[in-house]
Amino acid sequence: MAALTTHQHEDGLAVFLIGARAVKLWRPDAWLPAFTAMGPMIAELSRDPDAGLLHARTTIDADLRGVTVVQYWRSIEDIYRYANADERKHRPAWLAFYRRAHRVPGAVQVWHESYAVPAGHHESLYVDAPRPFGLARATGSVPGSRRGRTAQERLRGPVAPA
Repeated sequence: MAALTTHQHEDGLAVFLIGARAVKLWRPDAWLPAFTAMGPMIAELSRDPDAGLLHARTTIDADLRGVTVVQYWRSIEDIYRYANADERKHRPAWLAFYRRAHRVPGAVQVWHESYAVPAGHHESLYVDAPRPFGLARATGSVPGSRRGRTAQERLRGPVAPA
């Protein structure tokens, strides 16, 4: 029988997706800095648990021209606080990107999406995943049956006692 697990987090959280895609491949001077800026930011956040980042995972887009970073945060407010802090790595990197984008328009696409997910409005299921990933990696995992048998049940209720 397959082992089923789910995440153990019950509070609200935020999911932040951010990506970059090289458009003018012959202009790495314009797009490479956008790709390399995220690593130092994630490292900075990983060293400071109070900043609110729970976990980040980078994926390479199917066309090999872009990356997407899936981030789980404690709250939307934590994302905004980090993004706007002058002493953190994000703000200087964003300003530098903005200047490059004006010099070489259309060389790189940068995008992000933010989702505030209230408590009770997130659900997950992992089958035969001995090493947690996704939201379970960010928050810990519990047996799937503790949150319910179906996705609908897992969205409704808190984790049952062990």
